[in-house]
Amino acid sequence: MTLVFVLLAEVLIFVPSIARFRADFLLEKLKQAQIAALVQLASDEMISPELEAELLRNAEVFNVVLRRDEVRQLVLSSPVPKPIEDDFDLRTAGPWALIKDAIKVMITPEDRIIRVIGNPVQEGGQLIEVTLSTKPLRKAMLAYASRILGISVLISAVTAVLLFLAVQRLMVGPIRRVVRHMQLYAEAPEDARRVIAPSTHVVELRQAEEALASMQTQLTGALKQKERLAQLGGAVARISHDLRNILTSAQLFADRIEGSADPAVAKAAPKLLGSITRAVNLCEATLAFGKAEEPPPRLTRFAFADLAAEVTEAEGLAGEGMVTCLIDCTPGLTIWADREQLFRVLSNLIRNARQAIEATGAPGTIEIGAGEDATEWRIRVGDTGPGLPVKAREHLFAAFQGGARKGGTGLGLAIAAELVRGHGGRLELVRSDSDGTEFAIHLPRGGLAEAG
Repeated sequence: MTLVFVLLAEVLIFVPSIARFRADFLLEKLKQAQIAALVQLASDEMISPELEAELLRNAEVFNVVLRRDEVRQLVLSSPVPKPIEDDFDLRTAGPWALIKDAIKVMITPEDRIIRVIGNPVQEGGQLIEVTLSTKPLRKAMLAYASRILGISVLISAVTAVLLFLAVQRLMVGPIRRVVRHMQLYAEAPEDARRVIAPSTHVVELRQAEEALASMQTQLTGALKQKERLAQLGGAVARISHDLRNILTSAQLFADRIEGSADPAVAKAAPKLLGSITRAVNLCEATLAFGKAEEPPPRLTRFAFADLAAEVTEAEGLAGEGMVTCLIDCTPGLTIWADREQLFRVLSNLIRNARQAIEATGAPGTIEIGAGEDATEWRIRVGDTGPGLPVKAREHLFAAFQGGARKGGTGLGLAIAAELVRGHGGRLELVRSDSDGTEFAIHLPRGGLAEAG
């Protein structure tokens, strides 16, 4: 590219320079012709034809006309081999005319006869005109053009080398340094010593280095903060584990206290037992959510009705009671999913529905439905409870924010949504109003679901 641009600049310089060379060449011929004419005029006698021919040959012209004292005189002459094709008056030629005439000579290989008119030097007359061949002129112009081209190529090559070295030093080198720093930083982003220190003097690269240093500093700080939070989370998990064991023991003692003969103790025991139960549930939920990530689903084919019945029985809804559970699914429906993870999802949804109905003190119904189409399996869990509070709906699947009941942690729905996403599906709230709440689980039949 450097060579091309430099050569383009040389072309823009070359065209006027070749036009100037042609004009100087013709002026030199006029000067030589004038000297030859003065030799003839200075002689008192007629010069010999041989001398006249030699003078014209040295001047490379066919004849010389000199106007002096308003008299036009043919001073030197010889036979002209061809008719004159063009006249060029150097006295009135402008830059564009000189350029056009120079290009015409360069692109016309045929020898032509032209007449050139100019002013004599040293006030040797009013006008001088000569007739000459374009062949010597074109030959000299081509030689001059070759020299200019060679010099241009040399200048272009030197410029290209200098520009290449400058770009290597000012641009490529600093960019490679930035890339090396990025690679080293990627190997250990927690190491603050690997943050790049801006050093280049090129303004744009300096700004890039400063922006990179700022980003790396922020990222290093964030990673350290994340590490501290992970350590804190591990400590909280250990504390929750130990606290759960302590509370479980306390729960056993609270059960015994509930049968006390003392009316005051018997009255306070259920409240104490409820508080301890909520604390145990919080510890268990915190331990479950504190895992780094859920394991990937292990997909198997199983009958959905059997799974729904198992969840219902585990949640204490198989017999008669305040809350009734109905299972309505397509006969013989089988689902391709992780049975254990889907059990946990349904268990969370059914437990929340049961607790919501029991909180009202009135009977209610939970319905589990399932079906399929060409693209997905759809599982529905609905209840006739009081519906979710508006605040709970805003952060329904966010941990520690979506709790719908007093003392709840909001972890159940967050874990359930995460397990469903692991299958490539989604858990959504279909409706929640005074008539009840309904959730829907969508499990895709394609992609992950068809792995088996």
